[in-house]
Amino acid sequence: IGAAAGLVIAAGAARFMRSVLYGVGPLDLTTYAAALAVILCAAAIASHLPARRAAAISPTETLRAE
Repeated sequence: IGAAAGLVIAAGAARFMRSVLYGVGPLDLTTYAAALAVILCAAAIASHLPARRAAAISPTETLRAE
């Protein structure tokens, strides 16, 4: 949902992008796809590392600690 909202907002800001970025069209799909891929990879790494650490802890030990 966030990625779709970001793409809609980026498409709406196309005039500003045209004046700032040289050689990039306002609806350049390659640029949008690359930015989306970078953001999704960062989100996957950011969520994978804490999940892997939490999976290493026994649920019974966690419940006893509380």
